[in-house]
Amino acid sequence: MIKCLIIDDEPLAGQLLAAYAERSPDLEVAGTFSNPIEALHFLGENEVDLLFLDIQMPELTGIQLMKITKGKYEVILTTAYQEYAIESYDFDVADYLLKPISLDRFLLAVEKVKAKMVPKQAEAGQAPVANNKTFLFVKSGHRTVRIDYKDILRLESMSNYVTIHTPEEKIMTLENMGALVEALPADRFVRTHRSHTVALDKIDFIERNRVVIGGEYIPVSDGYKEDFWKMVGR
Repeated sequence: MIKCLIIDDEPLAGQLLAAYAERSPDLEVAGTFSNPIEALHFLGENEVDLLFLDIQMPELTGIQLMKITKGKYEVILTTAYQEYAIESYDFDVADYLLKPISLDRFLLAVEKVKAKMVPKQAEAGQAPVANNKTFLFVKSGHRTVRIDYKDILRLESMSNYVTIHTPEEKIMTLENMGALVEALPADRFVRTHRSHTVALDKIDFIERNRVVIGGEYIPVSDGYKEDFWKMVGR
C-alpha cells in the first residue's frame, strides 16, 4: 500500500483527489492539506510515500516544498499551469497532472509511481508494492477505454500517438509510450525498440533481431537488445 498526502490550496481540488485515491486499491490517504506549512509539520512526524502536490500555493509553492524535502518522497504534481513542467523534471517527479484531472489520468500516474517504487524497495530489501490489476485505462478520442493486459499483443509508437494492438482491434491513444510501458506489468511486457513494446506470451518466434507476433515482424534494436534477451531468458 502506498501512503499518500494531498497538498492543494483549493479545497475542491483536494477533495477530488481524495475521492480518486479512494478508488485506487494501491493508495491510502494519510491526510489532505490546503496549507503547505501544516503539511510540512505533518511530514515531520509521519511516514508518507507519495505527495500529490499543487504548485501554485500561498506561503510555500510546490517547487519550494520539494526543495525542502530533498527527494524524500515520490511526487505527482497537480497544477493548472503547464509552464512549470520543465522545471519539475529537475526533481524527478513521477508525473505532472494538468487540471482538470480525469480519473483515468490519475490512475495512470499512480501506476507510474508503483513502477518507480519497485526497484527502490528491492534495493532497500523491502517487499515491492503488489500489482493485482489485470487491466489499464487509456484515453482514445472521446472515450476512456479499458484494455485487459491479457489482450494486448503489442504497442507501436507512431508520431504523436501510440497504437495498442489486440486480437480484435487497434486502439489509438495520445499517451506516450514510456508512460504506458510503466503502467504495464514489467514481467509480462518488454520494449524491443524506441517505437515498439511486445507482450512476452504473445511472441510466436524470434528470428535474428526481429520478434514475430501474429505474422507481424517487430524489430529488436541494439539499444534494447540486452534487456530483451534477459527477459526472454537467454
